Amino acid sequence: MPWLLLLWLGSRAWAQEGFPYRDETLRYTINWPSGLSLGEGVSSARQTSGRWEFELSLDASVAGFTITDKFRSVAGDRCSQEFEKESVHGPRKTRETMRFDPASGRASRTTRGGGTSELAVGACARDALAFLYHARRELAQGRVPPPETIYYGGPYQIRLEYTGPQNVKDGVADRVVASVKGPASSLNLEMLFARDAARTPLAIRVPLALGTFSLELVR
Repeated sequence: MPWLLLLWLGSRAWAQEGFPYRDETLRYTINWPSGLSLGEGVSSARQTSGRWEFELSLDASVAGFTITDKFRSVAGDRCSQEFEKESVHGPRKTRETMRFDPASGRASRTTRGGGTSELAVGACARDALAFLYHARRELAQGRVPPPETIYYGGPYQIRLEYTGPQNVKDGVADRVVASVKGPASSLNLEMLFARDAARTPLAIRVPLALGTFSLELVR
């Protein structure tokens, strides 16, 4: 009967877990290329007052060198409203905030010590963290987001490429390679997404001079 089908579909939708269906908190281990854990990361998404608040914190230690990164993004209708990042890399400490004004097409940037600057942005600008959650929504709809400019202090060009399925411990994941290019640097990231409705990130792998470091989801 049709109403039984509708009831079944409704129960499936209600049972969906994770972003963007419900608030979520995901925990990761930060691993050395050998597999040794260096620390942990926590990402969260929370919806409040019609907007999403995303947070990501990373805590690691390499040979007594402490690395702590904290990121916070506020987005409404997928477009960034505010982005904060605070980092402690050994003795070096940085902190900055970006606020986006879509009406004027401008974003203001304030750094530790009171330095300020402005830059032109699009009508729907996205910071790096908001873009990750935007990409998850697009992948869940069977689409790869087109190349765009994201903001991580300065503007960066990002391009995603879906490279196909990859076998993982619990089944099959979708592998996506991200090419990121900034004013003075470039980076390629490998990301594995679960084939669930939330397209949960299972791993993010970053190739560096010392080897490939990774964030692995803790099940």
